[in-house]
Amino acid sequence: MAEQTPVRADEDIVDQLLRDWAHERPDLDVSAMAVVGRLLHLGGLLQAQAGERLRAFGIGYTELDVLATLRRSGAPYRLSPTALRKSVLLTSGAMTACLNRLEQRGLISRVSDEADRRSLVAMLTDQGVRLIDEAIASHFGGAERTVGGLDRTERAELARLLRKLRLQLE
Repeated sequence: MAEQTPVRADEDIVDQLLRDWAHERPDLDVSAMAVVGRLLHLGGLLQAQAGERLRAFGIGYTELDVLATLRRSGAPYRLSPTALRKSVLLTSGAMTACLNRLEQRGLISRVSDEADRRSLVAMLTDQGVRLIDEAIASHFGGAERTVGGLDRTERAELARLLRKLRLQLE
């Protein structure tokens, strides 16, 4: 079995993988994996870092997403489970479980919908507002540190290219 090519100081693990595949399968065009491999790797790293930061607040990424969606909806910070599910992209069962956890912790309450008293909406409690304001500041700070090595022009260009790629996939 041949040894893998070591990663050089100015390269990342994806460079090593691409070099190894180019050697083993020169017939493959590795250029797309130079992007996709890095996106996948970065996604895992970013999710792990976010999870670590959020642990201090006693919430996971899904809970952050739900609380943030309620918070950015504006006062009185209430949305129907259906509206939340569309924004957060959770199944009905997963949304119910998440809302149950948040309600048990006192971060949300379920109140009657003013438009349809038969329906309930999720609403941030004062404790929920305080927690999401602290957690989202930490989350945005982590994002700032992540892209800290890029200048404003590089950030804008990367954001533009990632948006283009995401829209293409949808």
